[in-house]
Amino acid sequence: QVQLVESGGGAVQAGDSLRLSCAASGRTFSRSAMGWFRQVPGKQREFVAAIRWSNGNTYYADSTKGRFTISRDNAKTTVYLQMNSLKPDDTAVYYCAARVSPITTTAVTAVVINPANYAYYGPGTQVTVSS
Repeated sequence: QVQLVESGGGAVQAGDSLRLSCAASGRTFSRSAMGWFRQVPGKQREFVAAIRWSNGNTYYADSTKGRFTISRDNAKTTVYLQMNSLKPDDTAVYYCAARVSPITTTAVTAVVINPANYAYYGPGTQVTVSS
C-alpha cells in the first residue's frame, strides 16, 4: 500500500504560480513512476506530468510543457509540481498518483500518461485560476 497526500492548491490569478506537493508513505520503495493528473467535473482525468522513479526522466502533457515542472526531493518521499504562468484552463482538482508495477516496455510515455496505469491516488487538491 502507498498513501499519498497532496497539498499546495488554492485560488490564484492568471499568470501566477503555485507549487503542489505530494507526500508519499507506505511501500514507497516499490514505485516505478509518480504522476500528476487533473480533473474537472464532467470530464475524464487528464495527464499533467510524470517522473520515472528509476532514472528521474520526466514527461509532460503538451498543455503543460514549458510551464509546469515535476520534481522530487532527495529523500524521494515527496513529489512536487511547480506550476508557472497559470491559465484559467488549468483550473481543476489535481491528483498525485503512484505506479508500483514495473515498467517493462520501452514505450514508457504511453505507460505514464495513462491514469489507469497507476494503482494509488491521493484525495486531490483544488486549483482555481481566475482571469
